[in-house]
Amino acid sequence: MSQNALDELIGLLARIPGLGPRSARRAALALVQKRKLLLEPLASAMADVARDVRECLICSNIATAERCDICADHRRDPGTICVVEGVADLWAMERAEVFKGRYHVLGGTLSALDGIGPDDLNLPRLDARIRSDNVSEVILALGATVDGQTTAHYIADMMEGRDVRVTSLAQGVPVGGELDYLDDGTITAALRARRSL
Repeated sequence: MSQNALDELIGLLARIPGLGPRSARRAALALVQKRKLLLEPLASAMADVARDVRECLICSNIATAERCDICADHRRDPGTICVVEGVADLWAMERAEVFKGRYHVLGGTLSALDGIGPDDLNLPRLDARIRSDNVSEVILALGATVDGQTTAHYIADMMEGRDVRVTSLAQGVPVGGELDYLDDGTITAALRARRSL
């Protein structure tokens, strides 16, 4: 492995959230030193993911087919949609093992400062799902941040005048908190204590 290739690996690893330059160097060194045990299987797994993983056409979750496992599961309640900011939040909700409906991944939140408006999110697809799938409840599981709450209110306004109950997560989610960092018990309590907006 040339020094340029190793530097490129370190640079790419350093871009991963949670890894800085020092952590990236340590990870790269461990991979190189354990080439057969770590590096080659990791490279193969990454190639498989790059080739096979895509966005679910229904909810925008990560999938290996047109529909993710959750959307394809007929045991889940199609009349209840839990709206989350990103896939990490969906995974956090699934870890708690209490929600038995379906999801909708927005792909972010509204943010005037970052120039993210309604057209930049998966809001039209959410609107279409609610109109065609006989949805009775939309649960807004968005972070308790200014942008999360702005997005929640925007969606609640979208649902105005429809026969759809709009709820949001309640107690347990701290102001300024992100779902991905909460423990399972907090998510469970918040989901069970949701309230109408």
